Amino acid sequence: MIISRTPLRVSFAGGGTDLPEFYESGPGAVVSTAINKYIYITTNHKFDSYVRASYSVTEIVETASQLSHEIIRACLEKLKIHGGIEITSISDIPSSGTGLGSSSSYTVGLLNALYAYQGFHAGPERLGREACEIEIDILGKPIGKQDQYAAAFGGFQYIQFNPDGTVFVDPIICSLQTKRQLQSRLLMLYTGMNRSADSILLEQSKNTVSDQSKRDTLSMMKAQADSMKQALESNSLDKFGEILHAGWEFKKSLAGGISNPLIDEWYSRALKAGAIGGKILGAGGGGFLLLYADPSDHESICKALPELKPTPMEFEPQGSKIIFVEEPTTSIS
Repeated sequence: MIISRTPLRVSFAGGGTDLPEFYESGPGAVVSTAINKYIYITTNHKFDSYVRASYSVTEIVETASQLSHEIIRACLEKLKIHGGIEITSISDIPSSGTGLGSSSSYTVGLLNALYAYQGFHAGPERLGREACEIEIDILGKPIGKQDQYAAAFGGFQYIQFNPDGTVFVDPIICSLQTKRQLQSRLLMLYTGMNRSADSILLEQSKNTVSDQSKRDTLSMMKAQADSMKQALESNSLDKFGEILHAGWEFKKSLAGGISNPLIDEWYSRALKAGAIGGKILGAGGGGFLLLYADPSDHESICKALPELKPTPMEFEPQGSKIIFVEEPTTSIS
């Protein structure tokens, strides 16, 4: 049996510049961190030649190509595993529509577990790159590349997306005190609204191609990621909340459905209660609301938003990793 553990992620600045419609004509970049919320994938040899995949439902099929779960099917076919395997998964957070990159964390974690199942170690660059190939090239999802690399590498990173398709992952070098202060000022609240990111991202991609003003907005969001990186590496948090706020205002203009009247009301209440800035994580439309505020204001913010669920989180320094390996036993007569 093999068990992989892969972190989810929180993105602070530059979201949307990881879409090819933007970075193919000039680099995109995001500032993000892995967090201590995980997806666990187990793989195990199966007694017979069938494939058993258990997630929200359980599938038992004769061969991998018959699976309905497209990510499991694509990963097994890529690694040429056709049968005789059992795959299960557990997530610390609702598995879709939360804005924490869960789909890509699942893909990265599954690839990691399957490579270990075959007796190989896959490094983070390979896991990030091949997860992008599966989700974007094979499955045709209208998503960017930040989630796959954040899940594979972990840590607090500046991730750059280059016109030639390569991705550079560079750790943000700041003091431990700065990271601790930042972590203490962040408040993550679950809205209870899950949504599919695909429709929002598809509209955003089309707008990026057809509307120069949207491209200009994304260019400013990329510049915000650069400014945030520089501020953090100078151990300054003075402008962090302001950048979050400005980025959220930019983001809402990129496509319909990123926000709605209820989200706008929650955000307004949060600002009045002491938040300096914030954003809906991921593509928008629901999931988690991230806020930046002095820790002394967190209680008043939560009281102002009683319908939202506070979700404690910490930064995670490691990416996807194998946390358990047990070789099958062989009986001797």
